Amino acid sequence: MDKSFTASLISHRSEQWILICFEQDAAWNKRMKQVPGSKWSRTHKGWLIPNTPANRKKCKVSISETLSINAASKEQPQKINDSPIAISAEQKLSKENLTAMQKFTEQLKLKAYSPSTIRTYQNEFMQLLKLLKKKPASGLMPDDLKRYMVYAMEKEGINENTAHSRLNALKFYYEQVLYKNKFFFEIPRPKKPLLLPKVFSQDDIAAIIRASGNIKHKAMLMLAYAAGLRVSEVVSVKVQDIDSKRMCVLISQAKGKKDRMVRLSPVLLVMLREYWKKEKPVKNGYLFPGQNKGEAYSSRSLQLVLASAKQKAGILKPGSIHTLRHSFATHLLDKGTDVTMIQKLLGHNDIKTTLRYLHVTNRDILQVISPLDDLKL
Repeated sequence: MDKSFTASLISHRSEQWILICFEQDAAWNKRMKQVPGSKWSRTHKGWLIPNTPANRKKCKVSISETLSINAASKEQPQKINDSPIAISAEQKLSKENLTAMQKFTEQLKLKAYSPSTIRTYQNEFMQLLKLLKKKPASGLMPDDLKRYMVYAMEKEGINENTAHSRLNALKFYYEQVLYKNKFFFEIPRPKKPLLLPKVFSQDDIAAIIRASGNIKHKAMLMLAYAAGLRVSEVVSVKVQDIDSKRMCVLISQAKGKKDRMVRLSPVLLVMLREYWKKEKPVKNGYLFPGQNKGEAYSSRSLQLVLASAKQKAGILKPGSIHTLRHSFATHLLDKGTDVTMIQKLLGHNDIKTTLRYLHVTNRDILQVISPLDDLKL
């Protein structure tokens, strides 16, 4: 098929995806829908497909570089400090803005931001730089940024969460790189909608675990739910982090570079021992190793494991590994666990984050008698 398209690695909501962009074409849209885990992104105006080795090979995208693919010609994009920033042939930055991105990235690294946060900030800052073209970002004033954010929300259609993420990236550049104090003092932030966390029922989770493909998949899903872990935390657990004598698991350097201890479920311990006998992971390595020696299982692959298990179990309710974390917290609240203990188990800095689950639990709701029940019909 004679079709021009671009494929590049991008960071979206703290995860890496392959972004596929092409002119409107019904046949290609249908083709993208058939890719497992694919979804359309209004923000990026293209298709996001899982960042797996097979998909990278098909799209000719490598981890160390992103390629702009065109049926007629293939261009090598610019690379910024070995970080995968997607710049196609039509979107090359001016020297001033390329320097701005380099300084931006260096400052993020000097402040020891996590790789995930660096990718997110780079991607959000790049959206502004691509729009500016030759106009230097360093010359913008607060009123310019106000107009840009209105444009991003109205024309690009970014949602409130993405707007906050983009403002955070821009704030970092102007205040932490250019040292312009209170540069964002007059720029309002959009109010985030109050969205209740999505949760699975315990029956749903049992069905998902039963339907998962093998003992390794079962063990990962059980660990995610049993301890309320983030997907990045599940795949980062080392064999030495499991303490069966104290019945706890060390979650090392999680979000915010914090260590924390979580309880090791006796049921999970039995499963982990079965998994250990069959898979025999290296004692000083990852509990769930990936395909390449010395590497952890990929976060995206674990998401696909859950998606496959849900499909086999016939569960239509949307949800990811993070939904298992939400379910863990909600089910503990249902059983009467103190909310401050749940905050500690989840590793939340702010109790307000944990209090969201009070809106989901049915512990108190089930005790309320509807006035309808008092009517004599």
